[in-house]
Amino acid sequence: MRRRYVQQEPKNGGEPCPPLEEKAGCLEYVTYEGQNCGHDHVPAFITTFEYSKERKRRAASPLWSSDTEESSYCVEFKTESLSHHCTLENRPYARWMQYIREGYTVCVACQPPAMQSGNHRCSGDGLNADGNKVLHWQAVGNPQCQGTWKKVRQVEECSCPGVHSFIFT
Repeated sequence: MRRRYVQQEPKNGGEPCPPLEEKAGCLEYVTYEGQNCGHDHVPAFITTFEYSKERKRRAASPLWSSDTEESSYCVEFKTESLSHHCTLENRPYARWMQYIREGYTVCVACQPPAMQSGNHRCSGDGLNADGNKVLHWQAVGNPQCQGTWKKVRQVEECSCPGVHSFIFT
């Protein structure tokens, strides 16, 4: 987070200042004392499954191969809550967020290059979570579209309808 302060108010029709506080996520979640919060507190950053087709087509990462594709997996989650910002999203590239609903089962694929190189897992996949642990997710492209879900199971391939299929980023 960064915060700026107004040194001089606009005059004579000058433009108002941009937002004075900006927040952005990062994948290093630490306490104010500098201690790691642990994997359980990292939200799952997700986007539409449609992007995975482009990801494969462009082979954006040298990590993408038939070997790593075989290590891909799918996690099914049941959505518990979501912010109202998801249903308000109407930008063409972000309309997929409108289809996330409370109580639905969604599929999230873990594919390269989203996998961490050391353990071939995706951040936020709920690796050690049981079905009662509430986990957090956030939509890529709109940080205000976020919510919670519970892990149902991990499977080899996703089988949810297209509008309920996502990928870890």
